[in-house]
Amino acid sequence: LIDYNEKALAEAKQAIEKEYTNAKVITVVADVSKEDDVKHYVDETVKAFGRIDGFYNNAGIEGKQASMADYDMDVFKRVIDINLMGVYYGMRYIIPIMQKNNYGRIVNVASVGGIRGVLNQTPYVASKHAVSGMTKNAALEYGKFGIITNAIAPGAILTPMVAEAFKQANASDPKAAETEYAKANPTKRLGLPEEVAKVVVFLLSEEASYVSGQTIAIDGGESNTYGFV
Repeated sequence: LIDYNEKALAEAKQAIEKEYTNAKVITVVADVSKEDDVKHYVDETVKAFGRIDGFYNNAGIEGKQASMADYDMDVFKRVIDINLMGVYYGMRYIIPIMQKNNYGRIVNVASVGGIRGVLNQTPYVASKHAVSGMTKNAALEYGKFGIITNAIAPGAILTPMVAEAFKQANASDPKAAETEYAKANPTKRLGLPEEVAKVVVFLLSEEASYVSGQTIAIDGGESNTYGFV
């Protein structure tokens, strides 16, 4: 488990070990926007387990909501550093480990913002489109080594990051912003983290052995719509 938040890492480790008593879990504090930090967490993982079979490349931030011409450049660069470079560094250092074993499963986290536009989120959309593109290239370049690479494109999933976006949209009543947003979804609701996890587990498994280079939307079908439904 990798995160910059040491307390959250410890809590996640404890929760996993409580439910899966035979699990071996290590945690590494890292900022994925720093290449040395990424190399370190890869080295620590190999040291602990001897190999890396699966990689869920998940770290990301939304940034702030602002129009393209008015976007804060420091925030823009931070979004790119985490969402794009963090994903790239992970693949850069993990793929050679997987090559040695002629086996690997990589799941990168893009977004519906990686398959369509999202108002007032230019760096987020740019970074997530880039993740989708890198996923395609990794599949092309490393499939011959038994490395299967895919991306997921979650829509609005009820996570702390999305909750923060609703606060930005309507500080006085974030729940109203959530309800209004959900109206546009064919299912009339937002997704749950568990629904994303099930797709990730599939893509990391042997069951997905001939699925590679894909960006799979997990959004209740909303990315197929034009306007409100």
